[in-house]
Amino acid sequence: MHNETGKKVEQMVSHMMLDMGVPAHLKGYRYVRSAVLIAEEDMKVVGSVTKLLYPEIAKQYNTTDCKVERAIRNAIEISWERGNKETFERLFGYCVKSGQGRPTNSEYIAAIADTIRIQMSCS
Repeated sequence: MHNETGKKVEQMVSHMMLDMGVPAHLKGYRYVRSAVLIAEEDMKVVGSVTKLLYPEIAKQYNTTDCKVERAIRNAIEISWERGNKETFERLFGYCVKSGQGRPTNSEYIAAIADTIRIQMSCS
């Protein structure tokens, strides 16, 4: 990824995550952001989060796959409770009020990555 483009993508991911209510101080925030950046480059990782994505992030942050998964799940749970409901409805087609429950880690990561890819291809 070109450096300038990479910075723009990182900013877009950060803005979207903050809009979705992911607190920036959580470890899960960094892990989700890394996961989205990896998925934006290669969506295949979303189909195998436990074998490909979590180990790669764990290596980046010198932690374990399990801790990465748990921190991401926690960040998603918090954002699901506190985040911008319109953003969730736009990304997932449903919101908290519908009672469908929060998206899975892979759904959440894929939705953000896909949205970023679409926005980048239009700019």
